[in-house]
Amino acid sequence: EKSQDCMYLQYCKVCQSYKAPRSHHCRKCNRCVMKMDHHCPWINNCCGYQNHASFTLFLLLAPLGCIHASFIFVMTMYTQLYNRISFGWSSVKIDMSAAKRDPRPIIPFGLSAFAASLFALGLALGTTIAVGMLFLIQMKVILTNKTSIESWIEEKAKDRIQYYQTGETFIFPYDMGSKWKNFKQVFTWSGIPEGDGLDWPVRDGCHQYSLTIEQLKQKADKRVRSVRYRAVEDYSGVCCPVTKGVKTFFTTPCTEEPRIALSKGDLILATRGLKHWMYGEKILDSATDGGIRERGWFPRKCVEKCQYDSETDQPVDGEKKNR
Repeated sequence: EKSQDCMYLQYCKVCQSYKAPRSHHCRKCNRCVMKMDHHCPWINNCCGYQNHASFTLFLLLAPLGCIHASFIFVMTMYTQLYNRISFGWSSVKIDMSAAKRDPRPIIPFGLSAFAASLFALGLALGTTIAVGMLFLIQMKVILTNKTSIESWIEEKAKDRIQYYQTGETFIFPYDMGSKWKNFKQVFTWSGIPEGDGLDWPVRDGCHQYSLTIEQLKQKADKRVRSVRYRAVEDYSGVCCPVTKGVKTFFTTPCTEEPRIALSKGDLILATRGLKHWMYGEKILDSATDGGIRERGWFPRKCVEKCQYDSETDQPVDGEKKNR
């Protein structure tokens, strides 16, 4: 509504518009999502402003359903095995062909049924543990009125301040200081979250755009400390390349972030890296790329550092500190 506020906002090159505060662009959904937490492949959608509460309830009810299923599986195997166990003086025998006592079970319980029940029990217990941990993580960020991405931004803010010794103090603006108030920002009796997803209440002493200003600082810092590389080998973009060495194959990054295909001579702006892999953005022709950005991981051995920046004709700054 206020054109002067654009100086505080991030511009999305793909959507060709400014991002609202707390919004992020999702590569999978190909759109900007309000208050984006993450993209969930299990619901094939993003977890954000409109469905954060529903997604968290899903993370709660899924383990409860698995606990209920586990109880049924355990009691089924216990009762059926109890009816098939015979105790001798020197051994214990289990006869899976038929029950020793009446009444006979309505559903036949043989060896295959026992194996299937045991396998299903393992899946139910595994899901209970895995999804239950995700529920606890989600509740932790909700009670501080953050998202998973914003928790990461806060960590990078502390890292940036410590790196440059600026003496700043970054205060997360959306934490109301009360867990109950933060909880009500997501969970409501109507099921519709508070607000419109664009304007958010902030704590005293914070600016409406405090978080976006910090994000702009981090992006500017990333551009300053990024290093330009040139591709010296072709790379197809596969997850685990066989032809790039054994170490490269076995140390592929365990992340959902994409890989980018490289052709010999391509220029890449690298922002972070591992021992055998690097992450960066391919430098495209702005006249023909149509706003498309190609970012992802690529093998370190496929590129070499450019000695001089083609735009400034100055030596490129040192490689970003790996932390």
